[in-house]
Amino acid sequence: MKTSTKLKSILIISLIIIFTIIIARHFIGLHFKKKFSVRPAPGVIVTKVEKSLFYKSLETFGTAIAQNSKVYRVKKDQIVGNLKIENRFVKKDEVIIALKNEKNVIADFEGKLGKREIAQGVLGSSSLIITLDDLKKIVIDIKIPENYVGILKPGLKAEITNSAFSKTFRGKVDSISSRIDPSTRSILARIIVDNSNFEIIPGQLMTVKVIYNEINQIGVPESAVTIQGDTAFVYVINNNVAEKRKIKIGKRNFGKVSVVSGLSRGDMVVSEGVSKVRNKSKVKIINP
Repeated sequence: MKTSTKLKSILIISLIIIFTIIIARHFIGLHFKKKFSVRPAPGVIVTKVEKSLFYKSLETFGTAIAQNSKVYRVKKDQIVGNLKIENRFVKKDEVIIALKNEKNVIADFEGKLGKREIAQGVLGSSSLIITLDDLKKIVIDIKIPENYVGILKPGLKAEITNSAFSKTFRGKVDSISSRIDPSTRSILARIIVDNSNFEIIPGQLMTVKVIYNEINQIGVPESAVTIQGDTAFVYVINNNVAEKRKIKIGKRNFGKVSVVSGLSRGDMVVSEGVSKVRNKSKVKIINP
């Protein structure tokens, strides 16, 4: 009897120990799970949704031409006094060159003078070619593919560049040809460029970007948009919590995407660190 009671006591104590170990392991596991499963909120950079100008453009090339030009041919032996031509600006009706026969060369309009020597051996090599260019505005004739005829119209903005300059010149479409060239399937358009600082020189090859379909619309950085198949979405931040928001996108310009629907002006979206964010998760804003 005593042996039986002793065995029962040992069994009970063993069960209590085993049960205690199981309970202890359970609570210790919960403790470490809680400790190591709580990760710090990921740091993100956010951008405020604002309106931006979006547009489409077509790019081509053209040669700069003075809006108004005149060529004068004079004989060298008829010139009176010193010839002052290079980089000289004249006004309308100003004397360009005084001649012995008193038939002076008069400027037909305000502009910049230049000269071109006639090569030796050419008939009339005793003559001199004087040029007068009105450089306040520059004309560039460009050829546009016929599939753009529907959007091409006078008044469209144009941006003009050249590798010689670190700036963009502004211009506009002045006129459009009434016919399409059947050999090139293109139409001729004339661009007028403001050159009031006389920087562009006639003969320069210029890159012309014609702007069309301009629209002022809210947009977000391209880095903020995640595309999965036909669906685009962003993460909108409210009280440091990220909300996955489906959006409809439109045009793209300068690293920005226009948003047709899904966002409102003033919303804050994650622009950097998107890969670390999950829907309804906490985030830490680290904007500089």
